[in-house]
Amino acid sequence: MAIYNSIGKQYAKTRVPDRRIVNQLIELLDLPHGSVIADIGAGTGNYSYALANQGFWVKAIEPSVVMQQQAIAHPQLQWFTGYAENLPLGDRSVDGAISTLAIHHFTNLPKAFQEMHRVVKGGAMILLTFDIRLAQKIWLYDYFPFLWDDALQFLALDEQIDLIQQNTKRKIETIPFLLPDNLSDLFAAAAWKRPKLYLDPVVRSGISSFAKFDENLIVQGVNLLKKDLNSGAWLKKYDEIKKLTELDIGYRFLRATLA
Repeated sequence: MAIYNSIGKQYAKTRVPDRRIVNQLIELLDLPHGSVIADIGAGTGNYSYALANQGFWVKAIEPSVVMQQQAIAHPQLQWFTGYAENLPLGDRSVDGAISTLAIHHFTNLPKAFQEMHRVVKGGAMILLTFDIRLAQKIWLYDYFPFLWDDALQFLALDEQIDLIQQNTKRKIETIPFLLPDNLSDLFAAAAWKRPKLYLDPVVRSGISSFAKFDENLIVQGVNLLKKDLNSGAWLKKYDEIKKLTELDIGYRFLRATLA
């Protein structure tokens, strides 16, 4: 929460829900409109609001008041201040649950998974997560190598799956999410084809990994990237990226269902 209370003040400007992620969440939830969904670690409620707009009732759980204050009100969206490890919801009180790019911030994953399982009646738990070990090591990490090193500290996908299974006894399905080249939700690797976006401090402020490192280190990477973009060196070195429309950078949906 401390990270998001400090860096999350402009979060809603760059973390705009992407329609393809929204569509995938709805497909994987496989629930009728009017169902109640818990959004765990909801942030500013970007995906909570998007699901509410599609006819779902959403209970958004988020510890950071700074993040909550940026939320757009919706009659089918209710906010709760709380942590994944101690959800302020009753047993079997929702039809399904989602958590998008949030579980790497949870302090106790076994307890968080137990809590998600507790509050869901019989529907699916859908997680959008990542494992950098499954990714192509793109140009971003040449300029900001600490982002790669930081991502390696998070659990491997197999370990995440094992923890969910051990703590919920659910069956897990893994669905790769190849990043399109025009994502509206500008999380860490989302602008893989738009390097100029990483020069924008507002964009970087919406990426929690940048907040963990010394500003001088970040500036070094920014200055080198700017220099290479201006000289044409970046385009010459990474020309093959311009031919791609999507890229596997280690992001995965996990769908956990009752056996």
